[in-house]
Amino acid sequence: MANHPSALKRIRQNEARRLHNRYFQKSMRNAVRKFRTLEDKKEAGEQLPKLYAIIDKLAKRNMIHKNKAANLKSSITKYANGLS
Repeated sequence: MANHPSALKRIRQNEARRLHNRYFQKSMRNAVRKFRTLEDKKEAGEQLPKLYAIIDKLAKRNMIHKNKAANLKSSITKYANGLS
């Protein structure tokens, strides 16, 4: 176990940030999951920009990789375009 005060503080900060990041990542995954259950093309079109914003924000903050963000956005766009 770390004894130095700065190391103890770093441990506390890392734990707080881990939980904070985990919350936002889980929220994004749930939003994508909910989006993929939509059946109405109009509703999906309304939700798409909001979901893009969530994904882009996580990528900007390095909570997810930028390529993962691009892949997610691509797949949900394909899903939205495939709805009738």
